[in-house]
Amino acid sequence: MFDVFAATPEDMGPGEIGAHAARAEAMGFDGLQVPDAIHDGLLLSAMALDATSQLIVGTGVLVAFPRSPMTVAIASWDLQKMSGGRFELGLGTQVKQNIEQRYSAHWGSPVPQLREYVQSLKAIFHSFQTGEKLNFEGEHYCFTRLQPFFNPGPIADPDIPILCGAVGPAMTRMVARIADGMITHPTNTPPEYIREVCLPRLAGGFEQAGRTAEDFKLILGPLTATGKSEELVAAQWERQRKLLGFLYSTPAYWPSLELFGWQEKGQQLLDMTRSGNWQEMPNIITDDMLEKFVPRGTYDDIARVYRERYEGLCRRITFPMPENPDDDHLAAAAIARLKACI
Repeated sequence: MFDVFAATPEDMGPGEIGAHAARAEAMGFDGLQVPDAIHDGLLLSAMALDATSQLIVGTGVLVAFPRSPMTVAIASWDLQKMSGGRFELGLGTQVKQNIEQRYSAHWGSPVPQLREYVQSLKAIFHSFQTGEKLNFEGEHYCFTRLQPFFNPGPIADPDIPILCGAVGPAMTRMVARIADGMITHPTNTPPEYIREVCLPRLAGGFEQAGRTAEDFKLILGPLTATGKSEELVAAQWERQRKLLGFLYSTPAYWPSLELFGWQEKGQQLLDMTRSGNWQEMPNIITDDMLEKFVPRGTYDDIARVYRERYEGLCRRITFPMPENPDDDHLAAAAIARLKACI
């Protein structure tokens, strides 16, 4: 069985997120991932939590480095308190160019910087809950002052899960050592990649930390082509072709291409972005590539497809919300089959 999380379109804003979250809860999703790209992920989380009563809501993923861990800790503490323990904090590094040129923030050494980010959050949460002196000093972050006036005080559910996005080997092992879970990038969700690359890296991190995978929350977020008819599935298939063409123009995502011997595709896509040839990029993504990266099937069949690909690799997985609410009952049936013990 899977815990099934709904995805949220990156362009969905505050005006729509509440209704989106309520639909997800009504359809039987266990959780909802909200993005942090065009709109603020913490604001979207607050509105999604306020519109629901049982749904887990997590950021997938919040861009960490432009935000102080203290401001993120305060917001997370408030979200956890207001929701009765339903908030999960997903964090990611983004890429150097965006951190420096889009956010005008510092990009140092991303793996140790994110490690300290998570460690400092845990130290801050501990001080919030216990009132003990805040004393975290690292290379990238230093928190040694928290007057009682600024301490929000204890809450009923202080153990806020911290999940991190990870792609590279060092980041993946680090996340396994100190985080509560990992959120995969869509380019890293083929079963072969999870089995041959991701899980061994996680195992190495677990061994270094002397912990097990038992309580670790690995959530896979595949790009999926599904719908109530083959025609709609085919349309989603082409949409994912376009998205993969864009994603694989980023060299950081090329390792999964290399696993299948398609490394030249990434360079072709990067060259096309540099020449401004955006319209032709989807043509680089072949049907064979889509078969590897995109599970495909109608609502009647997609649960079987997911099980064949991902059974035994993870407990959590994302599933797309229907664009047309009239199809919610069909998607809900597929979600129920994914959640069932069969």
